[in-house]
Amino acid sequence: MASMVDLGYCSSSISINRPSKKPNINCSIQTSPSVLHFPKQTSAHQLPTTGINTTSTTTATPHPKKNSSSTSSGDKSSTPQWNLLQRAAALALDVVESAMVSHERQQPLPKTADPRIQIAGNFAPVPEQPVQHSLPVSGEIPKCIQGVYVRNGANPLFEPVAGHHFFDGDGMVHAVQIKDGSASYACRFTETQRLVQERALGRPVFPKAIGELHGHSGIARLLLFYARGLFGLVDHRQGTGVANAGLVYFNDRLLAMSEDDVPYHVRVTANGDLKTVGRYDFDGQLNSTMIAHPKVDPVTGELFALSYDVVQKPYLKYFRFSPDGKKSPDVEIPLAEPTMMHDFAITEKFVVIPDQQVVFKLQEMIRGGSPVIYDGNKTSRFGILDKNATDASGIRWIDVPDCFCFHLWNAWEEPESDEVVVIGSCMTPADSIFNECDEGLESVLSEIRLNLKTGKSTRRPIISNSEQVNLEAGMVNRNLLGRKTQFAYLAIAEPWPKVSGFAKVDLSTGEVSKYIYGEERYGGEPLFLPRDPNSEKEDDGYILTFVHDEKTWKSELQIVNAMNLKLEASVKLPSRVPYGFHGTFIDAKELAKQA
Repeated sequence: MASMVDLGYCSSSISINRPSKKPNINCSIQTSPSVLHFPKQTSAHQLPTTGINTTSTTTATPHPKKNSSSTSSGDKSSTPQWNLLQRAAALALDVVESAMVSHERQQPLPKTADPRIQIAGNFAPVPEQPVQHSLPVSGEIPKCIQGVYVRNGANPLFEPVAGHHFFDGDGMVHAVQIKDGSASYACRFTETQRLVQERALGRPVFPKAIGELHGHSGIARLLLFYARGLFGLVDHRQGTGVANAGLVYFNDRLLAMSEDDVPYHVRVTANGDLKTVGRYDFDGQLNSTMIAHPKVDPVTGELFALSYDVVQKPYLKYFRFSPDGKKSPDVEIPLAEPTMMHDFAITEKFVVIPDQQVVFKLQEMIRGGSPVIYDGNKTSRFGILDKNATDASGIRWIDVPDCFCFHLWNAWEEPESDEVVVIGSCMTPADSIFNECDEGLESVLSEIRLNLKTGKSTRRPIISNSEQVNLEAGMVNRNLLGRKTQFAYLAIAEPWPKVSGFAKVDLSTGEVSKYIYGEERYGGEPLFLPRDPNSEKEDDGYILTFVHDEKTWKSELQIVNAMNLKLEASVKLPSRVPYGFHGTFIDAKELAKQA
C-alpha cells in the first residue's frame, strides 16, 4: 500500500509510492501544518496544437537592457503551442517518463533525495506574496537601517515526481524593505528559464541536479530531457539553473545565483516588490556558468568569481570584473578532474582556490551511483593565485590533507610569516550533504595557514572541544573582506539541518558568544550589517536573520545588536518564510541607483 506523508501542504499532500517499510531518518525535520497546494500538473495531450513551434516565446532575453518575456509581477508566459510532430513526440516521451517514474517509485530513495524528508516542515515551499506594508514591529528598528534585506532560497514550484534534494528547488527571494522604522515584505520566484518553461508546460521537465541525476535513472532522465530539446519541446540553450543560492549587489544590480548558470538580474521596485529582469551575462561578456559565491573587494569594488565545468576541460576558470562591470579574460586553472567548487576566498593580493576531495565522476552513474563522490585517494589542496593574474602559471598549490570546506568565511595575508590565513568550516563526512551516510555531520570552524615560503600548511579548530558546535552559514564584516578580521558570525547548525541560533566567534581567542532563538524556533544565515562603514569597532553593527516559530507557525525578521547580542527589534511577517540559503543588504542610497 502506498504511504502518504504530509510535507506541510494542504489536505491533498504529496503522495509518493514507496515500499511500505519506513525509512530510517536521522535528522530533525518534522511534518508541519497544512499550508500550500502545488499547481495542478498537465500532460502533453492537454496542450494546444498548432503548425508553428512557438517554444521560443517562453525564453527570456539574455540581456537585461532588453525587455524580458517574464517577470515576477504577474505577467506570466503563455502555454506553448506545438505542431503535430511535436505533440506526437511529447506523448511518446511522456509514456517513457511515466514508465520510468513508475519503476523509480518501487525503489527506496536515499534520505538526500527523498522529498518527504528534504522539503518537510518549514523546508516546504510557499507561494509568492505581493508586497505588504506597515508590518507590526516589536522594539525599535535602528535609524541607521535604511534599505532592503534580501535572502535567497529553494522553493519548488511543482510537486516532485521522483527524487528531490533541498538544493534542487526553484529560486525564491524574500525581501524586507525598511524605511524610517517601517517595514514591508514580499517574496517572488526568480523567473529563470527553467521556471518559465516549466510553468508554461504545467509540470516539471528539467532534470534535478542532485535529487534525480544519479544511477541509470539519472542517465535516462538526461536522455529524456535532451530528446525533448531535440523536438523543440524545451529549450536549454538559455540555461538550466535555479538561481536559488547566493545574492550579490554589484554594479547597481542585485544578482541571484546558482553555480549551474549565469546570474539573474532581479530589481527591487520602489514599493519594495521584486521583479526579474532576466538572465544577466554582463552584456555578453560571460559565456559560462558562475559560482554562487563571488567576492566583492570592499576597497577596489571589483568582483571576483570562479566557473567550473563537470563535463569538459577546462574544469575550472577564474575571472574578475571591474567596478563598472568589465570582465577580465578567463584564467584556466588546470585540474585533473572536475571538482566541487562551491566557494573560495580573496585577500588583498590573492585569490584562494580550494581543490578538495568532493569531485564529479559522471561514470559513477553508469555503475548505478551518484556522480558527486568523496575521493579518499585525493589530497585536498589550496591554490594561491595573484588577483590580477592573466594565466595560471604562477599558482601555488599547498596541500591541506583531509579538508573539505563547503564555505570559506575570510582570508588574509600575514607577510611577517609568509602565510595566507584562511577561515572556513571543515565538514565531515565531506559529501554528507549530497550522499546518504550513517556518520553524523560535523562542521568545525577552522584556521588554515598556508605558508608560501615552505609550501606547508597547518590547520587547527578555532573553538575549544568543550564548546564545539556545528557552524555553517554566515559571514564576517564585509567591509573587511580579504583583510584580517576579529569576528565571524555563523549559524549554529544544530540540530542538523536546522539552525537554532548564531554564534559570534572571536577568531583569535576562540571565545564564543551565542544567540539562541528559543524553543522550537529556528532560523538561517546571520547577516552582519555595519552601523557605519567608518566605525572604529569591527562589531559595531547589527545581525539580521529570519526566524521561524514551529509552534505558532509564524515567521519574523530579527534585528540583533552585534556588540552585545541583544534583540533590538523584530518585524512580524505576514506569511511563513522557509529555511533558506544566503542573503545580502542593499542600502537605500544604492537602491536609488539600480540599473
